Amino acid sequence: MNWDDARIFLAFAREGSFGAAAKRLGVQHSTISRRIHAMESNLAAPLVERSAHGYVLTGTGKDLRASALRMEQELLAFETASAGQSDVASGELKVSAIANMASSLLMPIFARFSEAHPKIILRVDVTNDSVRLSERDADIALRQTNAPAETLIGTRLATVSSAVYGSIRYCEEVRQGKAVERWIGVDCCDYHRNWTKDAYPAADHAFCVDETSVTAAALREGLGVGYLPCFMGDSDPALTRFRAPEKKHDLGLWCLYHRDLRDTKRVSLFCEHIRKEIKQIAPIFEGSQ
Repeated sequence: MNWDDARIFLAFAREGSFGAAAKRLGVQHSTISRRIHAMESNLAAPLVERSAHGYVLTGTGKDLRASALRMEQELLAFETASAGQSDVASGELKVSAIANMASSLLMPIFARFSEAHPKIILRVDVTNDSVRLSERDADIALRQTNAPAETLIGTRLATVSSAVYGSIRYCEEVRQGKAVERWIGVDCCDYHRNWTKDAYPAADHAFCVDETSVTAAALREGLGVGYLPCFMGDSDPALTRFRAPEKKHDLGLWCLYHRDLRDTKRVSLFCEHIRKEIKQIAPIFEGSQ
């Protein structure tokens, strides 16, 4: 068995389905299924079986998962050690960022880093989901949190404030009693979901969204009010604050990485670069500019 087989099986073991494993590795669903069936044929033993709750690993599958994990850890340890020995800033750097930031305030920062370090291949993946830095889903994660995982190290870059926004016309009509206060149901993240539930317990939403850029578009159409980060809401000329930011909704913007990468040149260069850049635009994140 080669590492590529083990890598595919390990992705399936972690995700629990062919589709999720395929998404994780960036391949077709059929590729995962075909490769695992080929492994089972070569080993003359089943690795996966279907249960009432989905797929589960057989005894042989669990043994293979343990072996694959050891292989992965050895390879990651070698990669980290070899990267730390070089003073040359080169190679691939995987950065995971939140979509609404990556496509707006962060993109010029990414561009200037690439211009300054042309030998580093910067790969930006956008997701609101958590990433497993210990498994190298990414080298660096730019995340909003007030409680980073203890296994990670990094720097708090800024405070991200949020407020309740709506279209200028709609908010004025609500204040004048000409329109009923409506809230857009949001499911983009746990933060906005919980804040909306606290602010509007009735939860009789006539319109729901699952991404902040769609929230902003719905607000512009006068479909109600809802939470947005201030760096998004304040920059949209069609929107106005319906409620001011509250301290309890402040989140830290962190640059996080696994402690094993602290001596890797490209990681330290990126962290220092983004720390200096974010410092210059911190008031935008804080909603004070």
